[in-house]
Amino acid sequence: MTVASGAPAGAAADDPELVEPGRGGGLAEVFRRRYLLRLIVRRELRQRYQGSVLGLGWSYVRPAAHFAVFFFVSGIFLGMSKRVDHFPIFMFSALILVSFFNETLINTTHSVLGNAPLVRKVYLPRELFPVASLLVSFVHLLPGVVIVLGVAIAWGWSPSLLAIGSALLGFVLVATLAMALGLICASMHVFYRDTNKVVDIATLVVTWSVPMIYPWTVVRETAPDWAVGLYLANPIATGVLLFQRAFWWPTTPRTFVFPEHLTRDAGILMVFAVVLLALGQQIFSRLQRRFADEL
Repeated sequence: MTVASGAPAGAAADDPELVEPGRGGGLAEVFRRRYLLRLIVRRELRQRYQGSVLGLGWSYVRPAAHFAVFFFVSGIFLGMSKRVDHFPIFMFSALILVSFFNETLINTTHSVLGNAPLVRKVYLPRELFPVASLLVSFVHLLPGVVIVLGVAIAWGWSPSLLAIGSALLGFVLVATLAMALGLICASMHVFYRDTNKVVDIATLVVTWSVPMIYPWTVVRETAPDWAVGLYLANPIATGVLLFQRAFWWPTTPRTFVFPEHLTRDAGILMVFAVVLLALGQQIFSRLQRRFADEL
Protein backbone atom coordinates (compact mmCIF):
# COMPACT_ATOMS: atom_id res chain seq x y z
CA MET A 1 0.00 0.00 0.00
CA THR A 2 1.23 3.51 -0.76
CA VAL A 3 0.38 6.81 0.84
CA ALA A 4 -0.95 9.78 -1.12
CA SER A 5 1.06 12.98 -1.28
CA GLY A 6 -1.15 14.68 1.31
CA ALA A 7 -0.65 12.01 4.02
CA PRO A 8 1.46 12.83 7.08
CA ALA A 9 5.10 11.91 6.71
CA GLY A 10 5.00 10.16 10.09
CA ALA A 11 2.51 7.62 8.79
CA ALA A 12 5.10 6.21 6.41
CA ALA A 13 7.61 5.95 9.22
CA ASP A 14 5.19 4.14 11.58
CA ASP A 15 3.88 1.62 9.07
CA PRO A 16 6.51 -0.27 7.05
CA GLU A 17 3.92 -0.99 4.35
CA LEU A 18 3.41 2.71 3.66
CA VAL A 19 5.82 4.50 1.35
CA GLU A 20 6.32 8.25 1.51
CA PRO A 21 6.27 9.79 -2.01
CA GLY A 22 9.78 10.23 -3.29
CA ARG A 23 11.13 7.38 -1.15
CA GLY A 24 10.05 4.43 -3.26
CA GLY A 25 12.14 1.91 -5.11
CA GLY A 26 12.84 4.10 -8.12
CA LEU A 27 13.26 2.36 -11.48
CA ALA A 28 13.27 -1.05 -9.77
CA GLU A 29 9.77 -0.34 -8.45
CA VAL A 30 8.60 0.51 -11.97
CA PHE A 31 9.35 -3.01 -13.13
CA ARG A 32 7.68 -4.46 -10.06
CA ARG A 33 4.57 -2.63 -11.22
CA ARG A 34 4.67 -3.89 -14.79
CA TYR A 35 0.87 -3.98 -14.99
CA LEU A 36 0.65 -0.21 -14.41
CA LEU A 37 3.47 0.33 -16.90
CA ARG A 38 1.59 -1.61 -19.58
CA LEU A 39 -1.55 0.42 -18.93
CA ILE A 40 0.30 3.72 -19.29
CA VAL A 41 2.05 2.60 -22.49
CA ARG A 42 -1.27 1.49 -24.02
CA ARG A 43 -2.91 4.76 -23.01
CA GLU A 44 -0.11 6.82 -24.57
CA LEU A 45 -0.33 4.87 -27.82
CA ARG A 46 -4.13 5.22 -27.93
CA GLN A 47 -3.99 8.95 -27.21
CA ARG A 48 -1.29 9.54 -29.80
CA TYR A 49 -3.19 7.83 -32.61
CA GLN A 50 -6.76 8.56 -31.54
CA GLY A 51 -8.77 9.60 -34.60
CA SER A 52 -5.86 8.75 -36.89
CA VAL A 53 -6.57 6.95 -40.17
CA LEU A 54 -3.22 5.15 -40.31
CA GLY A 55 -2.77 4.62 -36.57
CA LEU A 56 0.52 2.83 -35.91
CA GLY A 57 1.10 2.94 -39.64
CA TRP A 58 2.56 6.40 -39.03
CA SER A 59 5.50 4.54 -37.46
CA TYR A 60 6.39 3.54 -41.02
CA VAL A 61 5.45 6.80 -42.73
CA ARG A 62 7.45 9.06 -40.39
CA PRO A 63 10.89 7.38 -40.84
CA ALA A 64 10.23 7.02 -44.57
CA ALA A 65 9.57 10.77 -44.86
CA HIS A 66 12.67 11.63 -42.83
CA PHE A 67 14.72 9.26 -44.96
CA ALA A 68 13.46 10.81 -48.22
CA VAL A 69 14.37 14.34 -47.12
CA PHE A 70 17.85 13.46 -45.86
CA PHE A 71 18.57 11.15 -48.79
CA PHE A 72 17.77 13.71 -51.47
CA VAL A 73 19.69 16.47 -49.70
CA SER A 74 22.81 14.51 -48.75
CA GLY A 75 22.72 11.51 -51.05
CA ILE A 76 21.70 13.18 -54.30
CA PHE A 77 22.49 16.89 -54.01
CA LEU A 78 25.70 16.53 -51.97
CA GLY A 79 26.76 13.33 -53.77
CA MET A 80 27.17 11.08 -50.72
CA SER A 81 25.49 8.19 -52.52
CA LYS A 82 28.49 8.14 -54.89
CA ARG A 83 31.03 8.25 -52.06
CA VAL A 84 29.47 5.68 -49.72
CA ASP A 85 28.52 2.15 -50.80
CA HIS A 86 24.83 1.42 -50.28
CA PHE A 87 24.33 4.90 -48.88
CA PRO A 88 20.56 4.49 -48.26
CA ILE A 89 21.09 1.74 -45.69
CA PHE A 90 24.14 3.57 -44.27
CA MET A 91 21.95 6.59 -43.55
CA PHE A 92 18.74 4.82 -42.56
CA SER A 93 20.44 2.54 -40.02
CA ALA A 94 21.68 5.70 -38.29
CA LEU A 95 18.44 7.63 -38.75
CA ILE A 96 16.26 5.14 -36.89
CA LEU A 97 18.55 5.20 -33.85
CA VAL A 98 18.85 9.00 -33.81
CA SER A 99 15.07 9.32 -34.17
CA PHE A 100 14.61 6.91 -31.26
CA PHE A 101 16.90 8.98 -29.04
CA ASN A 102 15.32 12.31 -30.00
CA GLU A 103 11.76 11.06 -29.59
CA THR A 104 12.59 9.49 -26.22
CA LEU A 105 14.26 12.63 -24.89
CA ILE A 106 11.43 14.92 -26.04
CA ASN A 107 8.64 12.71 -24.72
CA THR A 108 10.28 11.86 -21.41
CA THR A 109 10.82 15.59 -20.80
CA HIS A 110 7.05 16.16 -21.14
CA SER A 111 6.04 12.92 -19.41
CA VAL A 112 5.55 14.11 -15.81
CA LEU A 113 4.00 17.47 -16.70
CA GLY A 114 1.74 15.79 -19.24
CA ASN A 115 0.41 13.47 -16.53
CA ALA A 116 -0.13 16.23 -13.96
CA PRO A 117 -3.66 15.07 -12.98
CA LEU A 118 -2.35 11.63 -12.05
CA VAL A 119 0.64 13.06 -10.20
CA ARG A 120 -1.60 15.37 -8.15
CA LYS A 121 -4.28 12.83 -7.25
CA VAL A 122 -2.65 9.39 -7.07
CA TYR A 123 0.65 8.18 -5.74
CA LEU A 124 2.48 5.76 -7.98
CA PRO A 125 6.12 5.56 -8.98
CA ARG A 126 6.54 8.75 -11.02
CA GLU A 127 9.35 7.06 -12.94
CA LEU A 128 6.55 5.14 -14.67
CA PHE A 129 5.93 8.09 -16.97
CA PRO A 130 9.46 8.51 -18.40
CA VAL A 131 9.87 4.74 -18.73
CA ALA A 132 6.53 4.50 -20.55
CA SER A 133 7.67 7.23 -22.96
CA LEU A 134 10.85 5.27 -23.69
CA LEU A 135 8.83 2.11 -24.39
CA VAL A 136 6.52 4.01 -26.76
CA SER A 137 9.61 5.23 -28.63
CA PHE A 138 10.82 1.63 -28.76
CA VAL A 139 7.51 0.60 -30.35
CA HIS A 140 8.13 3.26 -33.01
CA LEU A 141 11.71 2.05 -33.50
CA LEU A 142 10.68 -1.50 -34.39
CA PRO A 143 9.18 -0.71 -37.85
CA GLY A 144 12.39 1.11 -38.78
CA VAL A 145 14.46 -1.90 -37.72
CA VAL A 146 12.22 -4.16 -39.80
CA ILE A 147 12.70 -1.91 -42.84
CA VAL A 148 16.47 -1.60 -42.52
CA LEU A 149 16.85 -5.32 -41.87
CA GLY A 150 14.73 -6.18 -44.91
CA VAL A 151 16.78 -3.92 -47.19
CA ALA A 152 20.03 -5.22 -45.70
CA ILE A 153 19.01 -8.82 -46.35
CA ALA A 154 18.15 -7.90 -49.94
CA TRP A 155 21.68 -6.54 -50.30
CA GLY A 156 23.34 -9.64 -48.91
CA TRP A 157 23.25 -9.18 -45.14
CA SER A 158 23.46 -12.32 -43.06
CA PRO A 159 23.34 -12.67 -39.27
CA SER A 160 26.59 -12.87 -37.32
CA LEU A 161 27.67 -12.44 -33.73
CA LEU A 162 29.40 -9.18 -34.64
CA ALA A 163 26.29 -7.73 -36.30
CA ILE A 164 23.83 -8.80 -33.61
CA GLY A 165 26.17 -7.81 -30.79
CA SER A 166 26.82 -4.40 -32.35
CA ALA A 167 23.10 -3.71 -32.77
CA LEU A 168 22.29 -4.70 -29.18
CA LEU A 169 25.20 -2.73 -27.71
CA GLY A 170 24.34 0.34 -29.76
CA PHE A 171 20.68 0.22 -28.76
CA VAL A 172 21.33 -0.37 -25.05
CA LEU A 173 23.91 2.45 -24.97
CA VAL A 174 21.56 4.98 -26.58
CA ALA A 175 18.49 3.82 -24.62
CA THR A 176 20.37 4.07 -21.30
CA LEU A 177 21.61 7.55 -22.12
CA ALA A 178 18.14 8.65 -23.26
CA MET A 179 16.58 7.34 -20.03
CA ALA A 180 19.21 9.06 -17.89
CA LEU A 181 18.77 12.41 -19.59
CA GLY A 182 15.01 11.91 -19.71
CA LEU A 183 14.75 11.50 -15.94
CA ILE A 184 16.76 14.66 -15.39
CA CYS A 185 14.84 16.71 -17.95
CA ALA A 186 11.42 15.41 -16.83
CA SER A 187 12.05 16.46 -13.24
CA MET A 188 13.51 19.83 -14.27
CA HIS A 189 10.61 20.54 -16.64
CA VAL A 190 8.16 20.50 -13.71
CA PHE A 191 9.95 23.50 -12.20
CA TYR A 192 11.40 25.20 -15.29
CA ARG A 193 8.97 25.10 -18.21
CA ASP A 194 11.57 26.23 -20.72
CA THR A 195 13.45 22.94 -20.29
CA ASN A 196 11.64 21.65 -23.38
CA LYS A 197 13.16 24.49 -25.43
CA VAL A 198 16.65 23.39 -24.41
CA VAL A 199 15.77 19.80 -25.31
CA ASP A 200 14.52 20.86 -28.76
CA ILE A 201 17.85 22.57 -29.44
CA ALA A 202 19.75 19.54 -28.11
CA THR A 203 17.93 17.15 -30.46
CA LEU A 204 18.75 19.41 -33.40
CA VAL A 205 22.43 19.33 -32.44
CA VAL A 206 22.33 15.53 -32.05
CA THR A 207 20.91 15.07 -35.55
CA TRP A 208 23.83 16.86 -37.18
CA SER A 209 26.63 15.81 -34.82
CA VAL A 210 26.60 12.09 -35.60
CA PRO A 211 27.81 10.24 -38.72
CA MET A 212 24.35 9.87 -40.27
CA ILE A 213 24.45 11.87 -43.53
CA TYR A 214 28.23 11.66 -43.80
CA PRO A 215 30.81 9.01 -42.74
CA TRP A 216 32.86 9.65 -39.62
CA THR A 217 35.98 9.63 -41.79
CA VAL A 218 34.99 13.08 -43.05
CA VAL A 219 35.53 14.37 -39.52
CA ARG A 220 38.82 12.47 -39.23
CA GLU A 221 40.09 14.03 -42.46
CA THR A 222 39.06 17.62 -41.75
CA ALA A 223 39.27 18.11 -37.97
CA PRO A 224 42.26 18.11 -35.57
CA ASP A 225 42.86 15.02 -33.47
CA TRP A 226 41.40 16.52 -30.29
CA ALA A 227 38.17 17.39 -32.14
CA VAL A 228 37.93 13.87 -33.57
CA GLY A 229 38.36 12.44 -30.08
CA LEU A 230 35.65 14.73 -28.76
CA TYR A 231 33.37 13.76 -31.64
CA LEU A 232 33.80 10.05 -30.96
CA ALA A 233 33.24 10.58 -27.21
CA ASN A 234 29.60 11.30 -28.04
CA PRO A 235 27.66 8.14 -27.03
CA ILE A 236 25.06 8.78 -29.77
CA ALA A 237 27.79 8.88 -32.43
CA THR A 238 29.21 5.62 -31.09
CA GLY A 239 25.74 4.04 -31.06
CA VAL A 240 25.24 5.11 -34.68
CA LEU A 241 28.57 3.59 -35.69
CA LEU A 242 27.59 0.33 -34.00
CA PHE A 243 24.26 0.26 -35.85
CA GLN A 244 26.06 0.89 -39.14
CA ARG A 245 28.48 -1.91 -38.34
CA ALA A 246 25.52 -4.16 -37.62
CA PHE A 247 23.29 -3.43 -40.63
CA TRP A 248 25.25 -1.56 -43.30
CA TRP A 249 28.84 -2.78 -43.18
CA PRO A 250 28.06 -6.49 -43.84
CA THR A 251 26.38 -5.46 -47.15
CA THR A 252 29.55 -3.73 -48.42
CA PRO A 253 32.99 -5.00 -49.50
CA ARG A 254 33.99 -4.26 -45.85
CA THR A 255 36.80 -1.89 -46.79
CA PHE A 256 35.36 0.92 -44.65
CA VAL A 257 37.41 1.48 -41.50
CA PHE A 258 35.58 2.10 -38.23
CA PRO A 259 37.27 3.88 -35.32
CA GLU A 260 39.88 1.75 -33.61
CA HIS A 261 38.64 -0.02 -30.48
CA LEU A 262 34.99 0.85 -31.23
CA THR A 263 33.61 -1.94 -29.05
CA ARG A 264 35.94 -1.13 -26.15
CA ASP A 265 35.06 2.57 -26.31
CA ALA A 266 31.36 1.69 -26.44
CA GLY A 267 31.81 -0.34 -23.26
CA ILE A 268 33.45 2.65 -21.54
CA LEU A 269 30.63 4.94 -22.67
CA MET A 270 28.15 2.34 -21.43
CA VAL A 271 29.64 2.65 -17.95
CA PHE A 272 29.32 6.43 -18.23
CA ALA A 273 25.67 6.09 -19.29
CA VAL A 274 24.88 3.80 -16.34
CA VAL A 275 26.51 6.25 -13.90
CA LEU A 276 24.51 9.08 -15.47
CA LEU A 277 21.35 6.97 -15.13
CA ALA A 278 22.03 6.51 -11.42
CA LEU A 279 22.57 10.26 -11.09
CA GLY A 280 19.38 10.95 -13.03
CA GLN A 281 17.46 8.62 -10.72
CA GLN A 282 18.83 10.46 -7.68
CA ILE A 283 17.85 13.87 -9.07
CA PHE A 284 14.40 12.62 -10.04
CA SER A 285 13.81 10.99 -6.64
CA ARG A 286 14.80 14.13 -4.77
CA LEU A 287 12.72 16.51 -6.87
CA GLN A 288 9.61 14.33 -7.19
CA ARG A 289 8.74 14.96 -3.54
CA ARG A 290 7.66 18.45 -4.67
CA PHE A 291 5.96 17.45 -7.94
CA ALA A 292 2.40 17.40 -6.55
CA ASP A 293 2.79 20.83 -4.93
CA GLU A 294 4.39 22.38 -8.01
CA LEU A 295 1.78 20.97 -10.38
